[in-house]
Amino acid sequence: MNPKKNFIIDFDSTFTKVEGLDELAKISLADQNNVDQITAQIKAITDQGMTGEISFRQSLEKRLDLLKANRNHINKLIDFLKDKVSVSVIRNKIFLETYADDIFIVSSGFREFIEPIVVEYGIKPENVYANEFIFDEEGNVIGFDASNPLSKNNGKVKLMSELNLKGDIYVIGDGYTDYEIKKAGFANKFYAFTENVSRDSVIEKADHITPSLDEFLYVHKLPMAISYPKSRINVLLLENVHPKAKQIFEKEGYNVQTVAGALDEDELCEAIKNVSIVGIRSKTHITKKVLKHANKLIGVGAFCIGTNQIDLEACAEKGIAVFNAPYSNTRSVVELAIAEIIMLMRNLPDKTESMKKGSWDKSATNSFEIRGKKLGLVGYGNIGTQLSVVAEAMGMEIYFYDLVDKLAIGNAKKCDTLEELLNLSDIVSLHVDGRPENKNFIGEKEFSQMKDGVTFLNLARGFVVEIPALVQALQSGKVRGAGVDVFPQEPKNNQEEFVSELRIMNNVILTPHIGGSTQEAQENIGSFVPNKMIEYVNTGNTFGSVNLPQIQLPKLENAHRLMHIHENKSGIISQMNQILAQHDANITGQYLKTTEKIGYVITDVNKEYSKEVVKALKNIEGTIRFRVLY
Repeated sequence: MNPKKNFIIDFDSTFTKVEGLDELAKISLADQNNVDQITAQIKAITDQGMTGEISFRQSLEKRLDLLKANRNHINKLIDFLKDKVSVSVIRNKIFLETYADDIFIVSSGFREFIEPIVVEYGIKPENVYANEFIFDEEGNVIGFDASNPLSKNNGKVKLMSELNLKGDIYVIGDGYTDYEIKKAGFANKFYAFTENVSRDSVIEKADHITPSLDEFLYVHKLPMAISYPKSRINVLLLENVHPKAKQIFEKEGYNVQTVAGALDEDELCEAIKNVSIVGIRSKTHITKKVLKHANKLIGVGAFCIGTNQIDLEACAEKGIAVFNAPYSNTRSVVELAIAEIIMLMRNLPDKTESMKKGSWDKSATNSFEIRGKKLGLVGYGNIGTQLSVVAEAMGMEIYFYDLVDKLAIGNAKKCDTLEELLNLSDIVSLHVDGRPENKNFIGEKEFSQMKDGVTFLNLARGFVVEIPALVQALQSGKVRGAGVDVFPQEPKNNQEEFVSELRIMNNVILTPHIGGSTQEAQENIGSFVPNKMIEYVNTGNTFGSVNLPQIQLPKLENAHRLMHIHENKSGIISQMNQILAQHDANITGQYLKTTEKIGYVITDVNKEYSKEVVKALKNIEGTIRFRVLY
């Protein structure tokens, strides 16, 4: 028979996000001119007591001397603290209620404001141990009960000695006084709670770091509100993705590591181990070899539009969802295209270089307006269509060619063939995707079909243009000017040299793959992609995924969500439902989508089902990945 388990939970900065006395000071001293100075002094004293720099009795006496509090202030503090209960405590209220007999609040704070908070979460009043204020006749705090063991140095140890609890004892807290219980031999283990505050001197003493109550419950196999502690979800962000992405993942509770540059295949094989989510831009490649080392990977976030750097099929075969940002940097790319068109049509790169050498060539030769010129868009997707709108507003005639039949926007005209578009365009701008068949899409033949003196832009993919053919077209004058933002081979980081035949060409604008690199675009992407990834992890929603069947799901309520990714073969869903029926699991909702090779079925069931259900569902032939959410 397993021994009884007792759970000792601290209050300040553990059950709640804040230190009660610190907040009481802010309330009671609100009308004082030097409130900030005094509250900072009280907080510093609190920290000294929590880290063991001074004794607890000293800490308590010094803080109370500064407080100037009364019962009205305490009532205001209670109202404030009700909104400051730790997120993971709120989430796991059912655990607190279920194990109420075995849970004890042991705090160096004060019962007057602790008990009203914790009893709302199922904690029994008789299991609350804390200090108590002494009031005068007018309700002012004039001291504390000095006979209470918790008011003394090593107070928690003294209390535990008096309680003499039977069975195993586990302490969860953020301060040195919580560790002292374990140090004195009155607890099996001390868990450093870091959801709200992290103290190095306390962490180094801990048997286990507990970023949330979920982590503690997971370790002890106790009922918890979520399927898996968020702090165990490791996120790897590469290539200087916007800091907002890190903030969003960390706010969700994930463990985030960032790397400034790209990683090559071997480096990524090592770095991706135990990573659940990886975020990349254009230089890092997710290959089959990398995926073999990705033992925990469930999602890839492309912080850009393109996904040709990711083996989408291999990810799908492993049940790994891939999300990108198809719209977030569209405007930034369009503005760069417009800017380069104007600069090249006015021959500004050459003019600038001449002036740097001392030449003053004030002339209209080879300088043209863009109004009335024919802009040919090769590719009419998100960027192509928005460039069409902006360019038309500036007076240009718009023509486009796309393999897919697209509705023309404004006065844009569709060309039936690429050759037709190239023959008539004064400016050709590429906006094609990164599919393999687009490699060398524009070469010697295509340049020969363009007008003499054409202006050419590639802000799409580096490998879609044969660079030697572009160089030859520039040298011959076939192309009067070019703007190139993407290249077949690009440096891995900012320290590597950029090598290209285009470096010596005249009237060429070369940019280091920055079409979408504006603060606005990167911030938009930094928000969009993490939110998509988090939604997938939390709900199973694949809407917007570029490689898995897309399902947009309702909110999960009072159910378990079973997510089953499998090979697209007949009979899978039938087998699933038979297993659920055999185990009397009631289905409350079911959603299925398939692609040619992959099937994705979401089944919501009531909370009463046996663990054998999960095992049986995982063992269905053709299963790729199975997850449970609750």
